[in-house]
Amino acid sequence: MAEIERNQEEELRALQDTLYFIGGKWRIPIINSICNGNRRFREIERSIPGITTRMLSKELKEMEMNKLVKRTVYTDIPVLIEYEPTGYCRTFGNIIQEMINWGRAHRDVVTKEVATD
Repeated sequence: MAEIERNQEEELRALQDTLYFIGGKWRIPIINSICNGNRRFREIERSIPGITTRMLSKELKEMEMNKLVKRTVYTDIPVLIEYEPTGYCRTFGNIIQEMINWGRAHRDVVTKEVATD
């Protein structure tokens, strides 16, 4: 059986792109919040303990530039702004779920080891 040749340089670039995307403290929680139905700025902000208004605003702008969220402005009075995940953003959903699963399993491993030490 022939081994598939892997391009480590390209794999490293892809990993770095992914880590850049998920890097930082807030990006994944924001995506998770929006994908869980929080669409308005204050809803998103309230769903993420510890995030500042300024940080949320900065992250949402960057996520919009990176085609992860769509920002819609409704010109009602008062003006209403909603955010929704793009189809592209939703492709990350399985990875987030796996990260949640891994985090839970890891917490169990660590707390069991601590309990038995």
